[in-house]
Amino acid sequence: MPAEHPCLTCGACCAFFRVSFHWSEADPALGGVVPFELTEPLRTHERAMRGTSQAHPRCIALDADIGRYSRCTIHDRRPSVCALVPASYEFGAASAQCDKARLAHGLPVLLPEDWIGVDEAEKNPLPET
Repeated sequence: MPAEHPCLTCGACCAFFRVSFHWSEADPALGGVVPFELTEPLRTHERAMRGTSQAHPRCIALDADIGRYSRCTIHDRRPSVCALVPASYEFGAASAQCDKARLAHGLPVLLPEDWIGVDEAEKNPLPET
């Protein structure tokens, strides 16, 4: 049986960083797929996921008990900035953002051995830039 993707037992990044992005990502008329109702205005050209602009951020789309289980309820429609944050060693290198969020929640940083047995098809492909 393949190992579980480490993000499915984490959720730290979704409860640590502000998630801000260009407003067009939440505008269906412009091809945006992020659910508008889950966002709030931030600056002139930006929106943020609700819950992430607070002193103790937690994305409204996060269904998790940090460090035990985690899932993004809009994973296929998440903002591009979320998709751009790889888990540490998911693609062979440490991720400063992943490490910082995990440490802030008292979780150890991910290591290459945390990926042993994780099926390549389960890894989150980085968006094309």
